[in-house]
Amino acid sequence: MALVMILSAVIVIIDQVIKYFVLEFLVPVGSVTVIDNLLSLVYVENRGAAFGIFQNQVWIFAVITLLMIAVFVYILISGKIKGKLFTTAAILIIGGGIGNLIDRIFRGFVVDYLSLSFFPPVCNFADYCITIGAVLFIISIFITSDKKSEKTLKSDSVNTDKNNGDNNG
Repeated sequence: MALVMILSAVIVIIDQVIKYFVLEFLVPVGSVTVIDNLLSLVYVENRGAAFGIFQNQVWIFAVITLLMIAVFVYILISGKIKGKLFTTAAILIIGGGIGNLIDRIFRGFVVDYLSLSFFPPVCNFADYCITIGAVLFIISIFITSDKKSEKTLKSDSVNTDKNNGDNNG
């Protein structure tokens, strides 16, 4: 659990350092093309949720983020879901969630800056951590449920074999 918190803190630090530089150097110029027709740095103050929906609901999103973080910490502590994939997902979601939560609480908006030509919303490092973490979390649930299904099938097969053996004797 300590390693999870340390790695989540590293994500928060990376996120906040990048946002510091964005506020310091990108705000004055507004945008910078990094790779033509692919990647630009564009300063955006996101006062909503993902992709800018539900504008100016800072405290609702702060509460939702805190609840989400609490759920993942609880799952980690309780051991209800185990495995490296889930742990990685939790690190990314917790770290990204805290990074954006800091923005919401202390700035009243989330600093966004990554603009990809093939993905219209401007996002940030924390957003991508949360997104990748969510995908990994979903995959980990499928893997966990597949393993449980396999165990159930094996258990049922063993029980059926035992019962058939008992009936034949």
